[in-house]
Amino acid sequence: MSQENTHFKGDFSSLWRLNVMPPIRRLSWWWWWALILIPDPENPGRSKQLMILWSTKETPAIRVSGHWWKPGGRMFVDEHGGHVIPGMVCAWWFDGEKMFEPLVMRECRMASISDTHPLWPGEGKGEGAGAVIPLTSQDMSIGMAPGNKSFWINLSSDDEAVARGAPSKFEAELTPWWGPPSELTYRNNEYFLGMGYDILRLQATKCRLVVDGEVMEGTGYFQKVSVQAPSFPWFWGMLHFNDGSYLDWFMPHVTPMWSARDDKPWRLRDFFRSPNIGTGVFQDRKTGKTQNFDNCTVELSKQNSDDALIDDKGNILPEFRVKVWNDDSSATIRVRAVSRARWIFDQPTRASWVSHLTYNEYPLEVLSITFEDSEGIRTEQDYEWIHGNAEHAWGVLH
Repeated sequence: MSQENTHFKGDFSSLWRLNVMPPIRRLSWWWWWALILIPDPENPGRSKQLMILWSTKETPAIRVSGHWWKPGGRMFVDEHGGHVIPGMVCAWWFDGEKMFEPLVMRECRMASISDTHPLWPGEGKGEGAGAVIPLTSQDMSIGMAPGNKSFWINLSSDDEAVARGAPSKFEAELTPWWGPPSELTYRNNEYFLGMGYDILRLQATKCRLVVDGEVMEGTGYFQKVSVQAPSFPWFWGMLHFNDGSYLDWFMPHVTPMWSARDDKPWRLRDFFRSPNIGTGVFQDRKTGKTQNFDNCTVELSKQNSDDALIDDKGNILPEFRVKVWNDDSSATIRVRAVSRARWIFDQPTRASWVSHLTYNEYPLEVLSITFEDSEGIRTEQDYEWIHGNAEHAWGVLH
């Protein structure tokens, strides 16, 4: 079994920069995104989950889950590469039973600096240390410590969420796990006319989470994303395994649901999905190998068991049947959502047209998984626990 890492590896030089590509009005969207998963001892098949997003967008106005955000300014970059951006901090918390959504939805200006900026305390090397610091009265920051040894995350819940029973304060530390999942992956692609994407991500970390003074241990996932293109429907999901293995899938697709204008699932028009591409990866701790999958299918259905679960509006939650494969290996996965968080975006465009995107996030329960390669077959029975999260988005935001 591979050795555990002592620091996060990779090129983090652009981690705190958003000016990698020239912005495009209404299309450019930037965010830092962290997901924390805590095995739930009271519900062994489930995990408690915390999602946090620090985001900004190049737009005159956009409605986010009923809140109109009008930035009133554009990104400013100083001579030292420090950024000041208008944006929002958003979060949800699933405690294993109840979804607190939103946990945070706060409009603010944010500063993003690396450790080479004069405002950083001490001398820096420009190798990754830095932070995003929302300019609020409470500490809502995310940052990387010198030496790339850990990330910190601080979060204070909105008063409305606390009144509904949510915890008031979260403090997290993300530290390296092992090999490829804790090494930075980088993807950059420019299609045409400046449109494209730029993505940095850490697939799996260890995590220590303190929730109102209670210490919890689990895992983390982190990514920093720049997108400069319309947002089309997609499926994405990820799984963390107790031994440190990591698996994910991604399937953007064409569907009649591109014309949806709200967050209601299970519409009659949702009768087919034509994949554009399908990809995935399995970082196998047992063998130390990385399996890159160039094929992916996702089938979506309503849960139909006696213990089928519903969301807070009474909608039946989905079950996902996923298959990813290449010439040498395959993984067949059956998971179901145990809760639902969603973000609803409405953006005015041209000629009074308003584009829409519903972005759903689902904490998962693994029903079955089968991984086959040249060394044999493994199933969920070979692991102490497997926890994950899935996304499903519909509409087209442009």
